[in-house]
Amino acid sequence: MNIIKYFADSSISQKAAELFCHEMNIKYDCNSQPSSQTDADFCFIIDDSCKNDDFVIEKNNNQFIFKAGRLRGLIFACAQYLRKIELRNNQIVITKDIAASYHPYKRIRGHQIGYRTTPNSYDAWDYDMYQRYYIDLMMMGCNTVEHIPYERGVSKRNRLMKYDEEEFLIKASEMADALDLDVSLWFPNSEDDIETACKRREKVFSSLKRLNYVFPPGGDPGELEPDELLDRCTAFRKILKKYHPDAQLWPSAQQPHSMPFWGEDFLKALQTHPDAVDGIITGPNRAFDIDVLRKRLPSDYEIRLYPDITHNVRCEYPVHFDRDDWHYTFTSTLSRECINPRPVEYKKIHESTRGYVIGSVSYSEGINDDVNKFVWSSLDFDDTLSIRDILDDYARMFFVGSEPADITDAILALERNWEGDPAENPHIENTLKMWIAIGNNNPSLCDNWRYNALLFRACCDAFVRRKYIVESQIVIDALKSLRAGLADDAESILNCALPKECTTLRTTIQALGEKLFEQIGLQLDVEHYCADNPERGATFDTIDLPITDKQWLLKKIEYAKNLDKNEQSSFLHRVADRNIVDKDEKYFSFALHELSGLGAKQEPDFYMNFQGDRPNVNTGDLPVCMFKLYDHFSLYFKCSGFSANTDYVLQVTYKEPANTMTRHHKIVANDTVIYEGKQFGGYRNAEFEAEMLPDGYAAVCYDLDSSVFNNGCLELKITEPMIGFQISEFRIIKK
Repeated sequence: MNIIKYFADSSISQKAAELFCHEMNIKYDCNSQPSSQTDADFCFIIDDSCKNDDFVIEKNNNQFIFKAGRLRGLIFACAQYLRKIELRNNQIVITKDIAASYHPYKRIRGHQIGYRTTPNSYDAWDYDMYQRYYIDLMMMGCNTVEHIPYERGVSKRNRLMKYDEEEFLIKASEMADALDLDVSLWFPNSEDDIETACKRREKVFSSLKRLNYVFPPGGDPGELEPDELLDRCTAFRKILKKYHPDAQLWPSAQQPHSMPFWGEDFLKALQTHPDAVDGIITGPNRAFDIDVLRKRLPSDYEIRLYPDITHNVRCEYPVHFDRDDWHYTFTSTLSRECINPRPVEYKKIHESTRGYVIGSVSYSEGINDDVNKFVWSSLDFDDTLSIRDILDDYARMFFVGSEPADITDAILALERNWEGDPAENPHIENTLKMWIAIGNNNPSLCDNWRYNALLFRACCDAFVRRKYIVESQIVIDALKSLRAGLADDAESILNCALPKECTTLRTTIQALGEKLFEQIGLQLDVEHYCADNPERGATFDTIDLPITDKQWLLKKIEYAKNLDKNEQSSFLHRVADRNIVDKDEKYFSFALHELSGLGAKQEPDFYMNFQGDRPNVNTGDLPVCMFKLYDHFSLYFKCSGFSANTDYVLQVTYKEPANTMTRHHKIVANDTVIYEGKQFGGYRNAEFEAEMLPDGYAAVCYDLDSSVFNNGCLELKITEPMIGFQISEFRIIKK
């Protein structure tokens, strides 16, 4: 057992030394003892020349000297050492010369870890687990934790929560203060009047030992007009300064859905409320793109980013945010909040936003985004780091005894698992082998929740791929039987059980999930583990949802049994050929086809309202081709290959209901207005709706005369400027 001799020059540096020695003990089984400055292996020195979060690491022969002006600077110095050491031949070896002066890149570096039922894990934690995660966050360079004040007797609770919410908040602030972590509060305007709101905030602000920032969202949630929001901010800021004179109030420029002109009004309101706020936050449901906000916001106001690093779909940064093409099999089964390391993507996002902001506090709903936290905070600390540098540090910090390069490769492999069609990605199986090999080489990792979480994701990916391959072939075989009029044969084929290679892996997934609940409180379903709802990380509630048309076809066959013999055969043939069109026709599904197949670039900020991961929707009534809903104010499409002198029909599958207030739903084909008027207009294909669409969808048709085509080419525009529309598919077929 190694003995660490340390020297601390003050009570503050003594705290840092004790934390460092504790980390060395739990990671490397080291004991510690105080020593003189001359004989110490590690010296912890308070140096007033180090401002803010700056720190210095010096190397004097075999002695490391950590210098900083405050406690957290010393902790960051310790973290630099811990991120660069490995165990080789039972010896602790440092992998890089870390002697240097350090100046963190961004001033605010933090994550939201609110104690409420919405997260997939935090509400199951006790104080020790929170303190452990505080320290882990500081190892990433974080200087801020953000909490959420909920009200005793009012807020939602579950059986996992050990504390009263206000009692927790007071303790959380004390624990953060003991580590010299800044405390931010995400504090929505939920009260009906300003007097009630002020009383509530005075109670909360006065009870907290440490409070550095208050974040009242403008929207998401929030429905206040900008003038009223800033009137409240003025009052809140006065109360805040009373109890925490150096604290700041930063509202967000997040736009309420019901107020389309909120952003412009907010900028105007800031001019009449110059002392209401200290800075502005931007995040999901933003009123302006970040570059526009920076250009238009008075220079006196700094911007803090509120990046959503926790969600995969129906969010600010969906998987493959720049093209939104995450395959529907993964979206359906892994949903919005599964274990989601996306280091390469988040580095791209960080690079595109960092120039506009002075820092960030991320939106996080649990430990599913743990890798993303480490990546984002590391880049906020040092934007010159490569992804490989960061992940190697993550491995050395949290996978002691493993080969860092193996962990890094395996994490990057998980991100690549989600590229393209899983049936065409054999890399998914290799990723699972990598994680299994890592565990076999280091059996102690079975007690490491981070390893189990990443192994869990690798198993889920492989299970989805195997099931998808098997069921896709089953569907192909069943469709052949349907077209041949052999409904009973098709039904028998569709009812085939999954092979052992699938069921065995599904059992492994269940066991790993149960272990993760015990280790870190990961809540993988609503019924047994208290997930807030299926999209909040409840993978057990989504992993078995349909990802092919197997269930849909079985329901159609069951329906056909009530038809007479002649109609039964005709109906099932129409079912089998639902999405089949002639070569001079066009069928497009947002679920089955990539956006590039539209042949035209869409205007920014479209929204993919995915349906396949909703257990109450994906019940077999929805064919796979309708799993995605394109939600926007415009849709552009370019295609050729249509026959000359031929009339066509454009049939669009919309999500109902139509908004009766709209007057300018417009369809334009090659500059010819085909339709303009109420939503959705056109005429309905009642037979198609009855046979092929679930409730809540409309098949609306518009005539395309031969004269609108140009040498077989068509440029189509669908627009609705007021509230937009939702489309799952469209087809252009001969009349």
